[in-house]
Amino acid sequence: MSAIMRRYQQWLRCADAAMKEELASLGETEREDCFYKELAFGTAGLRGVMGPGTNRMNKYVVARATHGLAAYLLTRPDATGRGVAIAYDSRKNADVFALQTALIFCANGIRAYLFESLRAVPQLSFTVRYLNCVAGVVITASHNPPAYNGYKVYDAHGGQITPAQAEVVYANMRHAGYFKLPAITKEDALAGGLLTMIGQQADEAYYAATRRLMIDEAVLRQYGPALNIVYTPLHGAGNRPVREILRRAHVGTVHVVKEQELPDGAFPTVRAPNPEDPEAFTLARALCNGVGADVIFATDPDSDRFGVAVRDGDGFRVLSGNEIGCLLLNYMLGALTRNGALPQNGLVARSIVSTDLADRIAAHYGVQIETVPAGFRFISKLVDESARSGARTFLFGFEESYGFLVGGYSRDKDAVCAAMLMAELLADCKRRDITLLQALHGIYAQYGYYKERAKSYTLEGKTGAEEIAYAMQSLRGAPPMALAGTRVSYFEDYSVSMRQYMDEWHPICSEPLSLPKSDMLRFVLENGAWVAIRPSGTEPKLKLYTAAHAKLEAQADAMLAALHADVDGRLQALLLSK
Repeated sequence: MSAIMRRYQQWLRCADAAMKEELASLGETEREDCFYKELAFGTAGLRGVMGPGTNRMNKYVVARATHGLAAYLLTRPDATGRGVAIAYDSRKNADVFALQTALIFCANGIRAYLFESLRAVPQLSFTVRYLNCVAGVVITASHNPPAYNGYKVYDAHGGQITPAQAEVVYANMRHAGYFKLPAITKEDALAGGLLTMIGQQADEAYYAATRRLMIDEAVLRQYGPALNIVYTPLHGAGNRPVREILRRAHVGTVHVVKEQELPDGAFPTVRAPNPEDPEAFTLARALCNGVGADVIFATDPDSDRFGVAVRDGDGFRVLSGNEIGCLLLNYMLGALTRNGALPQNGLVARSIVSTDLADRIAAHYGVQIETVPAGFRFISKLVDESARSGARTFLFGFEESYGFLVGGYSRDKDAVCAAMLMAELLADCKRRDITLLQALHGIYAQYGYYKERAKSYTLEGKTGAEEIAYAMQSLRGAPPMALAGTRVSYFEDYSVSMRQYMDEWHPICSEPLSLPKSDMLRFVLENGAWVAIRPSGTEPKLKLYTAAHAKLEAQADAMLAALHADVDGRLQALLLSK
């Protein structure tokens, strides 16, 4: 009997009646995908399609993860007293998984603080530190399609756990097994003081802390009442906190897209609840035209990603994550400088696949910027280190995939705070009598045109994982010496942390990279353009990033188009050949 059939037969014996029925309905191909591996647990926790089996999100996988995390936390003497904060978003089964998680902690003698209803990721991150918890858990699959759910784990500092911690939790999970469900009821946990329901008090503390991150409240007081914004929470957890923080930021009018206002894990109005997808703004654009607004805000289901669309002629333009990040960064540093409040030890951070324009802006204001690997936990780590040492003052961090963080109250990307800061920037644009697009082009006029493009190749299941591995292996084994007719200056392989310099189409020397190891390749061309390729850590995707810059916009656009077409063609050929 194969390993897949052994796992399948065990689940048929041990699962409850409802799941046994699901298991019996599986065809051979689907059964293989459900059981050919265990759902990976890493720094982002678990994420996968909901359904039966070891490679799916279900109550048994959640139970196993929670027992593994509880075993890790119990090695700390303060775990039982400090407890764990738990939140969830609008995903299907998210509330069920969250309660199950809380009760398993309680059954292990660890206090659990469970939000009474859905909350945004940044609220959970903040609450971990506000309640002095030893850890936090959010049941969410962020911006993934409706079939997905996930389980994100946070350390005591409010950021996602480290790879070393994830390895220990995963090792404990393997000892826990799948079928050890909670041995305590909600009523008994509440009566015994092991379970505490939380809500308004933690919310109020988060709003108050976020509001203190306003840079120039006088601008908002004067010009905020004239703002007219359309907002869509895309059926997620952002609806209440985003509207509340905008109200406290003196924003005059916020029109919410009614069809996308209420939580709904089916996300019926969108292909995917992702503000990176221009189609997610379709209903908001129609509302914008109806109410005469010029700007749209959007947040994903757990409200850690923040998107913006602005009126551009007769239509709307969805800003990229890089454009939003640079607009916020440029405004923030400029306003702090004008107010004499820019700290001498200020720190900005961006991911390695985000725009180089941020470096130019930071240098202009004399602020240090650090480049970190893809994944917001690396920015969270800088926030924590800065707070602990006091040597640097963290100001702002972002990644191109619509993640932004101001200050250090929350330690994960925060769409609620980003909405507040963008409202302040819009108020400043009112003061200057310019549009947000004009503000963006002012940045390009000063620093040059930096253009980026990202593409994801969705490759699901066992076959998809093999195709991704083959493409990465092929590029490592035979890296291109030129792209779009321009010589590659150097090639970086982060799996071995080495940079290889090229000369006359041959490698000439190499040097180690300072960033941690990861499954990513990066090619930097003679003209400063670059390409990065990596598998996603949370989705069955291979991701391609291309970037180019030039003094003139047409030059940058042409360079980017040629570069993207070249690398996209190479990847398509590799994926098809497998």
